[in-house]
Order: sequence, then C-alpha cells, then structure tokens
Amino acid sequence: MKLAFLLWLASILPQPAADQVCLASTVYLEARSESQIGQMAVAEVALRRRESGRWGSTVCDVVRSPGQFALSTTDAEFVLRNPEAWAKAWEVAGRVIDTWSLPRAQRHLVVPHADHFLLADSVSPNWAKGPPLTTIGAHNFYRIN
Repeated sequence: MKLAFLLWLASILPQPAADQVCLASTVYLEARSESQIGQMAVAEVALRRRESGRWGSTVCDVVRSPGQFALSTTDAEFVLRNPEAWAKAWEVAGRVIDTWSLPRAQRHLVVPHADHFLLADSVSPNWAKGPPLTTIGAHNFYRIN
C-alpha cells in the first residue's frame, strides 16, 4: 500500500477516522520495529501536540506539520510493505486515540509530558537540551514545550 493512498484516504474520511489513518501511518513510519510500548509513546507525542493546539487541531495536521514527523518528510510514493506492522500500528493508533478521549486523570500514559522524540543514536538537534525524560527502544523522549 502506498503512502499516497493513505494520505488521500485521510483527506476524505471524517474525523476521527482520518486521525487514526494519520496516526497509524506515523506510528508505522516512525516506530514499526519498536515494541507496542514504544509505538504507543510515539503516538502519545502526536496526541499531546494536538491537545496543545500549537501544531494543529487534528492529528493529521500535527503529523503533517513540516519537518515534525516522518509523514511530512517521507515520499508519498513510499510503499508500506509490512502488513503485520501496519495492523499493529493501526491497533496502537486506535488504542491511544481511545485513551486520549478519557479525562486527563484517567489516562494511563507511557510517556507523560513528552512532546518530542528522536532516535537515541542520532545527532541531537538544538531543541534537545538536557537528558531525555525516558528512552524506549530506539527513541529518546523529551519535554520541550
């Protein structure tokens, strides 16, 4: 399945279905080789950003913000070749969206407060000051805002 198809699908679906497509695509692109906990952490960062309103009012707006997530930097012709990883990303996206629909006090979060992440072995960008909140799999998670 091509990324272009998923982006088109997200553009015609109503909310919240479009958000699940965008979030699952992001989880797939950013963390398909990670554990379920690692994938949930990546999804939480996107939903925390949506909640802040700083990057957009929908998950699709947030994950398509220029340079913020792989969905905005990956060629639309990219082919998602791992249906098992897609199914896992879809499930994780749905679970995290459901969790985020709960009142804040009832949410069981993997990375509370994290609004950024990066690969643990990558060069740290200017915004990555100090130690990460946590490291899960190959990703470091930070609170910047």
